[in-house]
Amino acid sequence: MPSRRGDGTLVFKICFYGPSLGGKTTALEWVYNKEGLASGDMQQIQDPTGRTLFFDRVVAKVSNVVFQVYTVAGQRRHKFQRQTVLKGTDAIIFVWDSLIDQWEENIWSLKELLKFYGNKLLPKGPGEPPEVPMVVLANKRDLEDIVDVSKIRQVLDTAKLGDTLIYETIAITGVNVKRGFVYAARQAVLNHYKKLSGQSMEKT
Repeated sequence: MPSRRGDGTLVFKICFYGPSLGGKTTALEWVYNKEGLASGDMQQIQDPTGRTLFFDRVVAKVSNVVFQVYTVAGQRRHKFQRQTVLKGTDAIIFVWDSLIDQWEENIWSLKELLKFYGNKLLPKGPGEPPEVPMVVLANKRDLEDIVDVSKIRQVLDTAKLGDTLIYETIAITGVNVKRGFVYAARQAVLNHYKKLSGQSMEKT
């Protein structure tokens, strides 16, 4: 559920989720530095290797709607930080590390996300959107030794996330990063207004 500023502006929360070093911060930096969607300073808390220790955060604007955009720390030991950052998220961008040797880390991260959000990510019925929409960025598609996207699709199908879109991305050059971000932002807004529409119909 979005918050509302004093001037009435709706503020939605979007979270980049996924395993450590999969490209979450790089993708957010692209949104911040290259696409002109974000404003203010990008807040980062990193260790000397460049890994996010708690979160990265920027404020972005699409049309007349504001988004607070976060990444989570991907390393397994930061479970409770992830759980804290994830609270109140209106849409999730799952950054899947396409490298074959990172397959198990992706699976572990997706399973953890499903434990945290469970049915919120699953469609309520045929053709119905989930409470919290998600898009998957299959990142690092420019590298060798990467998995086929069809294998990622199989995992999503098994997790009952078959309607989830997958964008093939290269975060360091921004390929498809904006498309994935704008899709998640749009779905968050559409979900909110659909809920409001449903509530108003119940009252009549």
